[in-house]
Amino acid sequence: MSWGPVTTVPKPSMADREANITALFYFHGQPPASGPDTQQVVLEICRDEGLQQVIWVSRDFPEAELSARYEPIYQEGVRRHGEPVKDGRPETVVWSGGHTLLAVRSVDGGRKRLIMIATGDQYEKCSAAHEAGAGHPATVHTSALHKATTP
Repeated sequence: MSWGPVTTVPKPSMADREANITALFYFHGQPPASGPDTQQVVLEICRDEGLQQVIWVSRDFPEAELSARYEPIYQEGVRRHGEPVKDGRPETVVWSGGHTLLAVRSVDGGRKRLIMIATGDQYEKCSAAHEAGAGHPATVHTSALHKATTP
């Protein structure tokens, strides 16, 4: 995948459109959500800026498995982007000036889930256009994702 204009994308499990953003949802087993630890992938495509956000949501893990799942993802982030900084939210780190985020969230039954969000360079422009059309910035959607996965 690359940021910007979109010419072809896999057929999504579900799609949702609001103002200038179309969100394509891919559930486990459907490319690009085909990894064994993947529950869902969401691609946010902006009308004028193209692909501007990729959201990866892991399956739920028992607490004992979390470190083994988190560490390789964290190390790949360090390899690609350098050392992250802590975000204001608990168990959240960001790289590349906030363009890549990795978070751990608690879910029912004492289990944990990983969330990774990668954002394109034109996301702020897209979000401003979204606010003009929908009455709220695009970031509301990812904030809702954080809250929905936090106890």
